[in-house]
Amino acid sequence: MKKVALITGITGQDGSYLAEILLNKNYYVHGIKRKSSSFNTGRLDHIFTDPKYKRRFFLHYGDINDANSIINLIKQIKPLEIYNLAAQSHVATSFVIPEYTAQTNAIGVVKILEAIRTLGINKKIKFYQASSSELYGKIKENRQSEKTEFNPQSPYAAAKLFAFWITKIYRDSYGIHASNGILFNHESPRRGETFVTRKITMGLCRVAFGLEKFIELGNLNSFRDWGHARDYALMQWKILQKKKPGDYVISSDKQFSVRYFAEESAKHLGIKILWKGKGLKEVGIADIVDRTLAPRIKKNQVIIKVSKKYFRPLDVDNLMGNSSKAKKELGWKPKYNIKKLIKEMFMNDYYLFKKK
Repeated sequence: MKKVALITGITGQDGSYLAEILLNKNYYVHGIKRKSSSFNTGRLDHIFTDPKYKRRFFLHYGDINDANSIINLIKQIKPLEIYNLAAQSHVATSFVIPEYTAQTNAIGVVKILEAIRTLGINKKIKFYQASSSELYGKIKENRQSEKTEFNPQSPYAAAKLFAFWITKIYRDSYGIHASNGILFNHESPRRGETFVTRKITMGLCRVAFGLEKFIELGNLNSFRDWGHARDYALMQWKILQKKKPGDYVISSDKQFSVRYFAEESAKHLGIKILWKGKGLKEVGIADIVDRTLAPRIKKNQVIIKVSKKYFRPLDVDNLMGNSSKAKKELGWKPKYNIKKLIKEMFMNDYYLFKKK
C-alpha cells in the first residue's frame, strides 16, 4: 500500500524536517500552506529542487480554521497519517492575539478530528497532534512526565491544553488512532527568528559584524529543556508507528538557562561574557574577544542587555522533561546534545552574515 501523509504547518521548522524524514522513508508527502502575498516556503526549497522528491511531494492551499478546506483535502489526498503541526506557535504573541491563538491551536484541531470522524475514516487513519511542554506551566514536579499535572500559564498553553484533551477524547470515543507528542523546546537553524534561541545566535552575529551594537533579551534565568527539531520530528513519526495510540513526552531530560545559551553561543566568537548588574539593569560584557571571529566587537563592550518588553505577563521559568516512557516504548535516543545544537545553530547564522 502506498504510504501517504498529510502535514499541516509544513512550512515551519518541524514540518520541513518531518517532510524530509517521511520522503526518505518513501512516503508521498502532502503539505498544507496558507495563502500569502509573499513566499513562505524557504524551509522547503531544497526539497522542491531535489529531483528524487519531485513526484512524491505536494503542497496545497488550505487552513485548519477552514473546515471545508480540510475535509476536501482529506477526501482528495486520502492520507494514512495526518500530522497536525499548524499553530500560532509563539507564547508571548498569544497574549497579544489570544482569540486567534485559541481558534487555531484549539478549535482547528477539532475541525481535523471532526473531518476524520464524519468522513468515516476513523479506523483507517492515524492522527498526530503537536502538543507542548508549556502545558505544565508553573511546575508541580521537578521533571515533567505524562503523569504530571498540567498548569498552563498563557493563552498558547491553554489552547494547547484543549487540543491535548480533545485529541484524547476523540481517541477514546471514536476509536481514532490519535496521539499527542508533548514536545519540550526543540530548536535548529530553521527556528523562527523571533524565538529566543535564534535571537541569540543571529543577534550575536549581527553584533560581531557591526550590524547592531547589542542584543536585548528577557529573563536570563529562565530554564528550558532544549533539543534538536530533527530528532523530535523523527519521534513524531515513531509515535504514529505504534500499534496503539498514546501520549508521549519527548525531551532531552536536561535543562539549561537562557544565560547559558548566550554564553555558549558567544564562545563560537571567541568571546567570554562577563555579567554585571541585576534584574533589568544586568548586562553582558565582552570580557575576552577574538577579533578575527568578531571583528567589530571590542573588549568591555556591552553586547547583551535585559529588556522588560521580553517578559511575559505570566512567565514559565523552569521546565525539564522526563521521557522515560518514550525511551522504553519508542526507543527514544536523541543524537544531539545542547552543545552540538548550539554550535550548529550559531555557525549556520555566522556564515550567513559572513557572506553578506
